[in-house]
Amino acid sequence: MLLAAARCYGRAMTSEREAHQRYLDYRDRFGYFGAGKKMLSREEFTPLEEELDALEAKGEDGRDDEEEARFVELCRVLLRD
Repeated sequence: MLLAAARCYGRAMTSEREAHQRYLDYRDRFGYFGAGKKMLSREEFTPLEEELDALEAKGEDGRDDEEEARFVELCRVLLRD
């Protein structure tokens, strides 16, 4: 049981590191493409990224028109291609 908890904790740490790295990548892209926009804090970035990931998981054929519009908007805000 202790080993399973350690593996779970390790995944949480990896996930946190990955999330932090994605925010740092966003900040780098912001330096190039964010002129005239407000840079998001990490607290603002995280829920938007989670929403984008959920929409992305649905795939292009799985999103309705409103979800597709939201997906495009989130890509724009988060400076994703």
